[in-house]
Amino acid sequence: MHWRYEKFDLAARSRDEVLGQLKELFHDLLLQAGGDAEVALEWMREIDRRYGIYSRGVSEEEFLEWLKERGSVQAGEGGLVMGARAERELRTESLDAIFGSLSRDATGDHRVADAGDGRERLPETRPWRFGDPAELLDAAASVRNALRRGVGDAGIELREEDLEVYETEHLSSCATVLCLDLSHSMILYGEDRITPAKRVALALTELVRTRYPKDYLAVVTFGDDAEEVPLDRLPYVSVGPYHTNTRGALRLARSLLARRKQKNRQILMVTDGKPSALTERDGEVYKNPFGLDRRVVSKTLEEADACRREGIPITTFMLTDDPTLVEFVERFTATNRGRAYYSGLGKLGDFLLVDYLRNRRRTVR
Repeated sequence: MHWRYEKFDLAARSRDEVLGQLKELFHDLLLQAGGDAEVALEWMREIDRRYGIYSRGVSEEEFLEWLKERGSVQAGEGGLVMGARAERELRTESLDAIFGSLSRDATGDHRVADAGDGRERLPETRPWRFGDPAELLDAAASVRNALRRGVGDAGIELREEDLEVYETEHLSSCATVLCLDLSHSMILYGEDRITPAKRVALALTELVRTRYPKDYLAVVTFGDDAEEVPLDRLPYVSVGPYHTNTRGALRLARSLLARRKQKNRQILMVTDGKPSALTERDGEVYKNPFGLDRRVVSKTLEEADACRREGIPITTFMLTDDPTLVEFVERFTATNRGRAYYSGLGKLGDFLLVDYLRNRRRTVR
C-alpha cells in the first residue's frame, strides 16, 4: 500500500466547506421554490443582503460558476434551470436526512422469514424434493453424500436420497402510490408543510430506485383534481390555490394499482385538509371551501371502502391535529381498515418509511 502526502491547504478546505453549506441552502430553497433555480438564487441574494452568506471567502459569482461546472444548474429558457445533478442530489440528500437515522433492522431487507421457491439463493441446503428446479442442485454436497457410502465396482453411485438443493427465500415486492396534498392549506398560517412532504417523496423514490428496484412507486398529487406526477418531476410540484379532492386522488391511485401484478399494494396519503372537492361524472369539479360537505364526505368514504374490497390498505399521515380532520380521518380509516398517524413534520419521514416497509411485507390474499 502506498500513501501520498500533500500539504494541507486550510484555505481550500475552508472554501469547500462554505460551498457545501451554500449548496445545502440552495437545495432547500429549490424545493421551496418548486424547482425554480432563478427564484432560489434570488432568495439567496436576499438572504445575503440580510446576513452576508457570501462574505466567507466565496462570492456569489464563484458559487454560481461552481454550480454550473458541477451540473447543478444549466442554461434554459428564461434563465438558469435545475440540472440533473441537483435533481439526483435532492433525492439522495433526502434519503440520507430522513431515513439515515433509522436502524438497519428498521429499514429491513424485504425478506420474509420463511424459505420458499423464490430465486434468491441461500447458502443453506436441504434434501431434494420432487419438483425442485435443477439449477438449485448443490452438486458438491450431493457427490459427498454418495461418497460417504464408498466407491463400488461401478464407481460412485448417486442416488435420489443423496441429492441436495440450495434453500431459497421469497423477496416480496410491493406496489405503492403516494398521494400528496397540494391544497392551499399546506402553506397556510406560516407553516411550510409541502417542502417536508416533498422531501419524503424524494427519499422514498430514491429508496425504491436504489434498494428495491422491483417495487412499483407512483406519486399522485391532488388539489382541485388529481394527477400522476412522473417521479423525476417531484422537485417541481408546488402548492396552488386548490381545494382538497381526496376522492379523486384515491380513485386515480386505485386505478394505477389495478394494473399491477404485485400482491402487496398500498396507498400512502399525506394531507392536512378535510375533503372539500369532488369530480363529477362530466368532469366538473364540485367545491365546498368549508370542508366536510356531506356529499363529498360520503363519496370519499365510498372510495375508501372500494380500496378495502380490493385489498388496498390506506395509511393517512395527518400534518395537523385539527379536531374535525381527526374525526373524519377516524371514520375514513375505519371504513378502509387502514391506519392513520398524526405526524409532526420532523417525524413524517420516519413514520412513512416504517409503514411502507410494514405493508410491503404483508401478503394480501
